[in-house]
Amino acid sequence: MKLFSAKLISLALVNVLTIPYAISSQQLSVEERLNQLEHRLQQSEFRAAAAEQENVQLRQQLRQNIQDMEKTQKIAKDLDQRTQKIEKNTPDDNGYFELHGYARSGLMTSQNARHAQGGPYLTPAGQTGGAVGRLGNEPDTYVEVYLEKKQRLDNGATTRFMTMIADQQKSYNDWTAESSTLNVSQAFAEIASLPSFTGAFKDTTLWAGKRVDRDNYEIPWLDSKIMALNGTGGGIYDIRWSDNARSNFSFIGRSFGDVDVINNDVQNYILTANNYIGPVQILLSGMEAKDNNDRETLNGIKVFNAASRGYMGLLGYKTDSFYGLAAGESRSALSVGHGLGAEVKNIGTDPALLAEATTARFASYGIVNLAPDWDFAPSILAQSSRNRYVKNDDYRWLTLNGRLMQNLTTNFVLAYEATWQYMDLDPNGYQDYQKVRGNFYKLTFAPTFRADNISPFFSRPEIRLFATWMDWDKALDNYSKHDTLGQKDFTAGGEWSFGIQMETFF
Repeated sequence: MKLFSAKLISLALVNVLTIPYAISSQQLSVEERLNQLEHRLQQSEFRAAAAEQENVQLRQQLRQNIQDMEKTQKIAKDLDQRTQKIEKNTPDDNGYFELHGYARSGLMTSQNARHAQGGPYLTPAGQTGGAVGRLGNEPDTYVEVYLEKKQRLDNGATTRFMTMIADQQKSYNDWTAESSTLNVSQAFAEIASLPSFTGAFKDTTLWAGKRVDRDNYEIPWLDSKIMALNGTGGGIYDIRWSDNARSNFSFIGRSFGDVDVINNDVQNYILTANNYIGPVQILLSGMEAKDNNDRETLNGIKVFNAASRGYMGLLGYKTDSFYGLAAGESRSALSVGHGLGAEVKNIGTDPALLAEATTARFASYGIVNLAPDWDFAPSILAQSSRNRYVKNDDYRWLTLNGRLMQNLTTNFVLAYEATWQYMDLDPNGYQDYQKVRGNFYKLTFAPTFRADNISPFFSRPEIRLFATWMDWDKALDNYSKHDTLGQKDFTAGGEWSFGIQMETFF
C-alpha cells in the first residue's frame, strides 16, 4: 500500500513538472508560425509592388505600340488609297469605266499687280532639270484626264484600255483655243492574269501603245520626275522571280521632232530593264538614234558629234519609314548616263546631247510627322553634267526644299515651303548663254482649305491662298537675254507674288 502511494505521488510530480515545458513548447510554435506568416506577407507585398510597377511599364509600352501602329496604319492606308485610285489592276466587276484626273489652276500676280513670273524651272539651272519648290510658284492651268475601260473575263484574265488627254495654259481667259496645247499623251491596252501563263509569268501584265511608264515616280513638291520613261511601244510588267524580286521590260520609241532642229525625223529607240529586289530598284536603259548626228540647227548650222546612242542606269531605294528614323516614308535614287542617256530624268528625250555627254543625278525625299499636327517633307535634288551640248561645258546645281504642314483643323492647314538652289553653270558659249554662279531663294506661306484630312500632303482637292517671296544673286540675271531671271521687272533684289490656286486629283 505504501509502495502504491509512492508511485502515485511520483507520477503526480512528473506531471506537474512537465506541464510548464509543454505549455512553453506550444507558445514557441505559435510565435514561429506568426513570424513565418509575417515574412510571407512581406514577400507578398514586395511581389505585389513589383507586379504593379511592371503593369505600369506594360501599359506605357502598350500605349506607345498602339500609337506607332496607328501611325503606320494611317500611312499604309494613305498609300493604298493613292495607289488604288491611280492603278487598279484586278477589277471586281465584269466590266466598267473609270475616270481619273489631275488638275491645277490659279491666279498669280506680282507685287506691282503685273503678270508674275513663275514655274518650278524658272532659274537658269531649270534648263537642265534644276527644279525649285512649286508651292505658290505655278501661274498656269494644267489638266490631265484619264478614261479607262477595265474587264475581267470568265477565265480570270483581265483587260484594260486607257487614254489620257492633257492641256496646259498660262492664259487666264475662259476661251484659249488659240494657245491650247491639248494633247493625247497616252493610248494603250493591257492584258493580264492570263491563265496559260505560269511560273514567273503567272501574274504578269502585257501592254502595247503610247504611254507613261506605270512605275514613273517624282518628288511631288518640286514637280520633278526622279525617273520618267515615256514613249510608244510595248512591254511586260511584274515578272516575279521570287516573292521578293520582280522585273519589268519595255521597248519604246520616241521622235525628237523639231526641238532646235529642222527636218529631223530621227527616232530614238529605248530598251529598258527595270528590276526590284525588296526595297531596291535597279534600272538599266540603252538607246540608239540612227543619223542623229546628221541634223542641222534652226540656224542651218551643222551639228557635229551629236550622240546617236547612249545608256543610263538608276539605283533606287524606297522605305516605309522616314530614312529608318521614324514612321513615314522616304525614297532616294542615284542616276548616271552617257551620250543620249545623259538626260537621266526624261529618258531619251534630248537630241542635242553630245556623244561624250555625261550626267550624274541624285534625288531624295521623305515624309515624317514631327509632332501632333505638324508634318514635314524635305527633299534634295542635285545634278552634275559635262560635255553636254558643247565640249567642256559644265552644269552643276543643287536644290534643297522643305514643305511644312501645320494642321489647325481637319479642314484648314497652314503650309510653309522654303527652297534654296545653288548653281554653277558654264555653257562654254552654247547658244550665247553666259557663265554664271549664284544662289536662288524662295519662301512661300499658303493658308489652305480642304474637305478632309486624308493625308497631310495628299489630301485633295485643296484651295490655297499664297504669298511667295523670291530672290537670287544678281549674276544670275546675266545667264541669257531669253531666260526668266533678268526679264523686265523680274531682277535680283527680291520679288513678291500673291495668288489663289486649286489643285485636285482623283
